[in-house]
Amino acid sequence: MATKPTIYKLTLAISDLNREYYDSVSLTVALHPSETLERMMARVMAYCLNVQENIAFAKGMSNVEEPDIWVKTLDNQVKLWIDIGEPAPDRVKKCSRLAPEMKVYSFNSKSNVWWEQSKSKVQQFSHVKFYQFDWQQVQVLATFVERTMDWSLTISGDSIYVAANNQECELLVSELV
Repeated sequence: MATKPTIYKLTLAISDLNREYYDSVSLTVALHPSETLERMMARVMAYCLNVQENIAFAKGMSNVEEPDIWVKTLDNQVKLWIDIGEPAPDRVKKCSRLAPEMKVYSFNSKSNVWWEQSKSKVQQFSHVKFYQFDWQQVQVLATFVERTMDWSLTISGDSIYVAANNQECELLVSELV
């Protein structure tokens, strides 16, 4: 019998000073059986950085034909494609054709190596942006995870400040160029 995903509930008070977006968001996030808490947190943080109307978690890990997160228009066209991790250049090329805007959020200890090996092949796609979360900070953030969470996020510059249950951390987001 296949292992089922673990469900997490989040209430996020988001103050994005960069985009002047201030709202409370309730999320239900499924942790895929083969996914780590760190990757799930990278997904949640990418969601928060891009929160807007019609944003949703896609099937991502369960279906390679979908991103981790997407924004669709009312006529079901993909407006924004977001991948989490270190996709192969062929995937970036293919997926960049499926949406007018694509973002990739890298988060683990190997992301610097991945970027050095891939950047010459993927920088040609002008509507694709690449970002990196600080790996050690993602690991700290993963220690905050509970089945039900009530967090406050402040996004300013290249930092996400997270406050959760008397714990705080800063998560740096660097654009890879």
